[in-house]
Amino acid sequence: MSAQSIPQATSSLQMWLDYLQSIHSSAIDLGLERVAVVANKGKLTKPAPTVITVAGTNGKGSTCALMEAILLDAGYSVGVYSSPHLIRYNERVRINGHELPDQSHVAAFDYIETLRGDVSLSFFEYATLAALKQFQDNNVEVLLLEVGLGGRLDATNVVDHDVSVITSLAVDHVDWLGDDINVIGFEKAGIFRSGKPAICGQPKPPATVPAHADDIGADFYQTGIQFHYEMTSEITWSWQHGTFSLEALPIPALPLMNANTAIMALGAAKLDISDVNIVNGLKHATLPGRMQMLPGQPLTILDVAHNPHSAEYLVEQLTKRYPEQTFKVVIGMLHDKDVAETMRVLQPLACDWYLASLAGPRAASAQELSDCLENEVASSLYDSPVAAYDAAIQSAKENDIVLVLGSFHTVGEVLEYTESTTRGCDR
Repeated sequence: MSAQSIPQATSSLQMWLDYLQSIHSSAIDLGLERVAVVANKGKLTKPAPTVITVAGTNGKGSTCALMEAILLDAGYSVGVYSSPHLIRYNERVRINGHELPDQSHVAAFDYIETLRGDVSLSFFEYATLAALKQFQDNNVEVLLLEVGLGGRLDATNVVDHDVSVITSLAVDHVDWLGDDINVIGFEKAGIFRSGKPAICGQPKPPATVPAHADDIGADFYQTGIQFHYEMTSEITWSWQHGTFSLEALPIPALPLMNANTAIMALGAAKLDISDVNIVNGLKHATLPGRMQMLPGQPLTILDVAHNPHSAEYLVEQLTKRYPEQTFKVVIGMLHDKDVAETMRVLQPLACDWYLASLAGPRAASAQELSDCLENEVASSLYDSPVAAYDAAIQSAKENDIVLVLGSFHTVGEVLEYTESTTRGCDR
């Protein structure tokens, strides 16, 4: 792209996003050298007094949303950086529970463009630096940073954070992290800091995780050892760390294992949070695309589960909650995921498959998904998630549930479609 094509401070957000996607040779380019140069130049490595960085195969977004809800109830000014987005880029940066306007992102991009000079940045690196600038400018007190990929070499790891969190560990992003769980554990543990709390919400993690914490002298907290949780009734649970315990906690809408991790992370950060703040936060924490139920009939559930680990959790929860109902499964996936194993895990749940092709170089086609199914399984192929969703809705009977999953892209397209349809009906 020529110098004349560089957007200006008055350009649209979409122009900037198109530009960011065009200026680097690779969409994903792991490594901290380039992004660190720009972050140090802009003094962006400590954008808030307290920073909690969250890595993991699954559960990062939910853990951040739970911490965010608790912190907001406690009166803190809170920033959250997450990715990818479902519908709008603006979803990636939240301050006090709200997205920022286009102009805020544009101003931050314009700042980073001037700051970077001739340093080449990937889309995610550029976006991360712009987000840090916005958190810094808005004087947030606590920043929750969701790692994009891995941990050790992710752009978020240039930040001087106070607490490190690993939510879960499983094989994913094979093209970038490989399929060795010990290597994956080491990459995620790369966010740990010497002398600072490192929280692991994965029961029995690979040995590389506690070993790395020990090697660098991090204060390691492992679920099931240093902190615990258990269901105490159908509607309550308890949490314990040492002699401190919380009883009769409400079951959140987001996974309980992530609530367990979130409470430990906030405790390790030594923030001023009461039991009441925790209870209120658990009651109110939500996140689009995580067991999200759409209004109307038939019941539609959206979930961004996109690997075997997250699919197993989803099947377990849906089987427990809806034991008598049948599921029409709308699914679209990226081909660099473990498509075959994810669909195998979902097989007991699906009475009918609606297989959707996604767009883009990483997308799996509906035919690729079909090739992973047994021949006798009922399935239909569609050009897009929206077409597959429409067909599932049209064929659903009274007792059916339409389940949409497989990728942020799949859920995002259907969510945007249903929102636009609802707005059209309201006019």
